[in-house]
Amino acid sequence: MSEKLIIDLKKCKNCTLCDVQCSYKHHPSNNGINALLEKVRFALICRRCKTAPCIKACPREALEKVDTGRGDEQVLKRADMLCTGCGTCAIACPFGTVYTELVPFVDDICDLCRDRLKGNEKPLCVRSCDSGALDWQDINIEKNKDMTEVFEGVVVRVAGGDLWEPFLPKSQKASG
Repeated sequence: MSEKLIIDLKKCKNCTLCDVQCSYKHHPSNNGINALLEKVRFALICRRCKTAPCIKACPREALEKVDTGRGDEQVLKRADMLCTGCGTCAIACPFGTVYTELVPFVDDICDLCRDRLKGNEKPLCVRSCDSGALDWQDINIEKNKDMTEVFEGVVVRVAGGDLWEPFLPKSQKASG
């Protein structure tokens, strides 16, 4: 086992403004945790249909299914230079789970501080998160029924295992 970033969505959902710091070396002024949270939220709500009508509906061909590296499982990705934000994918989604503001752009936003942590040091995002929504530790996912690994090295704590609850922060719900 190796350390994983653990995101407690229940605690995270209660924050109105995320002021967590990030040490992502390629974009030090970018708060990488916000983009990572966007990807996590989308990974939990997309039903990953086989036919993917959202892809077919996109007039700019900005959506595609990409392999996750776990068997034949695929996830939806959006090309940042092609998407115009028209919302056609959201209209085409038969489950109503595609929100244009949540479809992740293809980019590198978090490298989990690989090769930058010394000893038992935790990532800067974990150290600077006042709500306690982020943690960094060795963890056995099989023994924790309220956790799921959504990406390699990124674990989400979902109280009660309720994966379909919308995970928008309160501030986004009020404006959306």
